[in-house]
Amino acid sequence: MRALEEKLLSAEGRASHDVIDRLLADDFQEIGSSGDLFGKRAVLDELPAEARDGHSYERTTADWSVRALAEDVALVTYTVVRHDRTEGSSIASRRSSVWAFRDGRWQMVFHQGTRLGNE
Repeated sequence: MRALEEKLLSAEGRASHDVIDRLLADDFQEIGSSGDLFGKRAVLDELPAEARDGHSYERTTADWSVRALAEDVALVTYTVVRHDRTEGSSIASRRSSVWAFRDGRWQMVFHQGTRLGNE
């Protein structure tokens, strides 16, 4: 699970429509730090745009936990700090994702990020 999460956190993964499409379930839902609800289509539109915003980002992670909720469902939690190298700012958040084994592969069905504040 961690490797799949890290793929979605990587600049290459976030810029790739194919990677995002494969890793997110069709019924995927995300509650963003704004409290807004997003589906797979919105994420497919937004994440690749981040790669074109002219900023250079680096992400560091910590406090990983992967817990089986059922044989084919897992909960992943971790902390991530997104460093904007262009602006010199950082944003930390606590993340949680639910993954389900479907169609022979793991897919993210739910994600939530809660902002912890600026560093």
